[in-house]
Amino acid sequence: MNTTSKTTDTSDLREDFLAGMRYVANSVTVVTTDGKAGISGATVSAFSSVSADPPMVLVCLNAESNTLEKIRDNADFCVNVLPEGAKHIAERFAGFHDEEFPDRFDGIDVTASKGPSPVISGATAFICKLDEMVTSGSHVICLGRVIETHAGNFTPLIYMDRKFKRISDLEG
Repeated sequence: MNTTSKTTDTSDLREDFLAGMRYVANSVTVVTTDGKAGISGATVSAFSSVSADPPMVLVCLNAESNTLEKIRDNADFCVNVLPEGAKHIAERFAGFHDEEFPDRFDGIDVTASKGPSPVISGATAFICKLDEMVTSGSHVICLGRVIETHAGNFTPLIYMDRKFKRISDLEG
């Protein structure tokens, strides 16, 4: 195994960590919520399955996120895994166009589900009841019990090295 290691102070370690994470590919997800606290959504890269028995997923949101507050109050959320043609949706929910579209859902096609949280049309969706929230560092981990899924039949949009990417099959 060929690895490089160096001892660094905390600020260097943070920068090294961020540089390393640039090379971790993630599917691009938009987490949505709606209910008594109102509607909200945010682009999130930290998403994972947790368990199949019972079906559970997790997403991580910045502790200062408006969407996090609404998920806490609504106790519901939906993880929408975006298809590769949905870069504009990812950018919208990342806040890149908030001045032009103060309502991030304006013009975005959503469908109904068993829960109140919006399902973005064309996305693979995991509709969840909030089970637990765990604060860790600058973020909060939201654990959700999946109550419904909408499986897409597409290639997901990927984010790596500060760019949106496509998946391609390897030969052989």
